[in-house]
Amino acid sequence: MSNLIGYVYLLLAVVLGITSNGFLKTTNGFTNIGPTIMCMVTILLCIFFLAKAMMIIPVGFTYATYGGLTITAVTIFGILKYNQIPNIYGIIGITLIIIGVVLVNFLGKTS
Repeated sequence: MSNLIGYVYLLLAVVLGITSNGFLKTTNGFTNIGPTIMCMVTILLCIFFLAKAMMIIPVGFTYATYGGLTITAVTIFGILKYNQIPNIYGIIGITLIIIGVVLVNFLGKTS
């Protein structure tokens, strides 16, 4: 299989991870059944696609990319939906995560 399909799986995992985290706050501690079910289904699908991506792309690259993109997107989601603005240290941290993902994917090598 080509790396392209691995990155498609990874993209699906990221989108589902973001979706799952989006539902997480609305579960109200898993007391609201609808959002709880959606949260569980999306996180299970997320893990499925993450595992499929790891069959093609090296584990370190896969997880670093997944984690970095998901953290960044969920932070943006929190800003837009809940008006949860990170302080300067949070912004610096998110920026460093993005830089790290870029470095791992474009300059990182595996043997």
